[in-house]
Amino acid sequence: MRFPALSEQQVASAPAAPLVRQRELGLANWFYDGRIAPLVPFAIRGVIWYQGEANVPRAWQYRTAFPLLIQDWRAQWKRGAFPFYFCQLANCEGKSSQPGEAAWAELREAQAEALKLPHTGQAVLIDLGESDIHPRNKKDAGDRLAALALAMDYGKSVAFSGPVYQSLMIEKGKARLSFAHVEGGLVAHPVPATYVRSSLKNETAPLVRNSPQSELEGFAICGEDKKWVWADAKIDGESVRVWSDKVPVPVAVRYGWTANPTCNLYNKAGFPASPFRTDSFPVSTLDVKY
Repeated sequence: MRFPALSEQQVASAPAAPLVRQRELGLANWFYDGRIAPLVPFAIRGVIWYQGEANVPRAWQYRTAFPLLIQDWRAQWKRGAFPFYFCQLANCEGKSSQPGEAAWAELREAQAEALKLPHTGQAVLIDLGESDIHPRNKKDAGDRLAALALAMDYGKSVAFSGPVYQSLMIEKGKARLSFAHVEGGLVAHPVPATYVRSSLKNETAPLVRNSPQSELEGFAICGEDKKWVWADAKIDGESVRVWSDKVPVPVAVRYGWTANPTCNLYNKAGFPASPFRTDSFPVSTLDVKY
């Protein structure tokens, strides 16, 4: 179908084009209208989702945006709460010498919050990343996603999650953490001497331990002053004890709370523990909006 040409008057009255063309990725409707809406008429069995890096600067807002996306897609397809399994962001960028605030960790926490929705699942990739935001190890990521589907959709009796933080108890200056999905027991994997910077370029770097004498790496602890220090941590049955001589009266613990943490807590099924925090302190991305 051909439309008649515009008159000179119509052309002259048209709004001017913007001086700087906006990138498609910056348009709120670009992804949905161009990539998702055309698929809605077709059948769907479930979703595998890998995204979040672009939202790191406004991680707190992702706690709202991500569940809304899941709920909206389910509403658009009108097939109920179909499976929605996602990858938690892998470790990325350089190592941190001091514990503290980390937008990447806040985004991972925001992703985990979506597990409150029915028929959702999370594949933790905190041990598969490198300096690039797109880690090359897709096989292990796929295996962990497959375990979710096998357990939750196909009735297979298989493990599908690493240890998930449940509760905190303070005992004589030490914190005791309990976990779900222990799957036969907690395990401290050996901490390697190097870490991968780029598998594509075969680049590694020395791994400097933050808690050299500790069985477990990646834990930080603080007192009422909210000053975080690296902590020692040890497996004790199905729980973990965490402490530091610098914090005689601890109030909170964090694990894997950096962009690229060194952390080695697993269960016997081989799944890594998901990063977490026991506190509810205001986060660094609280007021950052789209």
